[in-house]
Amino acid sequence: MFLELFYGLRDERVPVGTQEWLALADAIALGLHGSSLRHFYNLSRACLVKNEAYFDAFDRVFAHVFEGVEGAFGDGITEEVLDWLKDPKNFPQLSPEELAALERLSGDELMRRLLETLAEQTERHDGGDRWVGTGGRSPYGHGGVHPTGVRVGGPGGNRSAMKVVEERRFEEYRTDVALDVRQMKVALKRLRQLTRTGIDSELDLDETIDETCRNAGEIELVFRPPRRNNVRLLLLMDVGGTMTPFYRPVSRLLTALHEERGLRAFESYYFHNCIYDKLFTNARMTRNAAIPTAELLRRLDQRWKVLLVGDAAMHPAELMEQHGGIDPRTTTETPGIAWMQRIAEHFDRAVWVNPEEERLWNQTHTNRLIRTIFPMYYLSVDGVSAAVKALVGTGKIQGAKPA
Repeated sequence: MFLELFYGLRDERVPVGTQEWLALADAIALGLHGSSLRHFYNLSRACLVKNEAYFDAFDRVFAHVFEGVEGAFGDGITEEVLDWLKDPKNFPQLSPEELAALERLSGDELMRRLLETLAEQTERHDGGDRWVGTGGRSPYGHGGVHPTGVRVGGPGGNRSAMKVVEERRFEEYRTDVALDVRQMKVALKRLRQLTRTGIDSELDLDETIDETCRNAGEIELVFRPPRRNNVRLLLLMDVGGTMTPFYRPVSRLLTALHEERGLRAFESYYFHNCIYDKLFTNARMTRNAAIPTAELLRRLDQRWKVLLVGDAAMHPAELMEQHGGIDPRTTTETPGIAWMQRIAEHFDRAVWVNPEEERLWNQTHTNRLIRTIFPMYYLSVDGVSAAVKALVGTGKIQGAKPA
C-alpha cells in the first residue's frame, strides 16, 4: 500500500524522490503519525510534497490508495443518496430551546449512526429528525440544524456540521494564474547573469594559494573583480483601452521589477496598442514625456533584454498601415510592425508577456502577427519564469508561431 502511494504520486508527476520517502519512513518509525490516518495524511504530505501546487494531486492519490482504511464511507454514499439530497426544501429555523434539546454526539458515534441509518434508509426525506435528508433536525444531510451533524452533499448553509462526507479540503494550487507581487519576485529572481566586472577588489583565494605556493610560501595576494548581475532590462508596456482590465497584474509586474535591485540597469516606457516613433515615460503619454524610439535604440545597445507587456489586440491597421495609430499623438508614417521588427532585430533577446489567457490569443489577427516577431508568454508564474529564462539565455525561446 505504501509503495502504491509512492508510485501513484510519481504517476501524477508529483516530484517525490528517495530522500523524501526515507524521511517519511523515519518519521513513521518515530511514531509521528500517531497511529491515525488523518495524522498520517498530514505527515506524509509534509514529507513528500515540496510545493503547494501538488497538494491537489497528492489528495487524489492518497484518497485512492487509502480508500476504506479509516473514515471513508465506501459504497455507503451512493449516487442514489446524493440524488435524494438535491433541491432541498426550506423549513422553519429551530428556536434556541429546541436546538439545546438536541442530542450531542461524539465524532465516532456520529459516523457509526450515519452508516447504520444509510443501511436502513430506502427513500428521500426532508425536514425530519432521523434520516439522511435536507432541513430539519437530523444530524445527517444538509440544510438543517444540528449541533454535531455530518454534512452529506450540498452546501454548508448553517455552518454547524461537525464532519463533511468526502469533501475536498483543497482546491488545486495553480501555477498558471495571475501573479501577486511576492510570486512575481520569485519568478524574476531568475533574472540573473552574474559576471565579473569592475576593479580587482575581491580576494581570489584559490589563485592566492597557487601564487603563494609558486613563491615558496611567500604570501602573494591575488584579487579579482566582484561578480555582479550584468542584466540590463528594458520594459515596454501597453496601457489603456483593452489593457485596462489588466491594470493590477501589470502593476504587480512593474512593482516587482522596481524592487528587483540586482539588475545592472532598468528602464520602463509606455505605449498604446502598438509601438511607433515615440515611447512615453508616463501612462498619460503627455508631450513632455515622449522619448523618440529611434533615440532609445541608439542609446541602448544589443546587450539589453527587452520585455514587452500587452494583449497584442488592436485593429490591424494600427499595426500594418502608415499613420495607423488610433491615438493622433502616437501616429507615425512608419507602420507599427516595422518598429516591432526593428526592436526584435536590434536587441539580442526580446520576449512578449501577454496578460490575456492563452486560449484567446488566436482571436485577433494582430496577436498572431506579433507572435511571428516575438516569443509570447502568459503573465503567470510559469509564463514569467519561462520568459525570464529565455531572456537570460538559460531556457529555450519559444518558436515563432505562424500567423
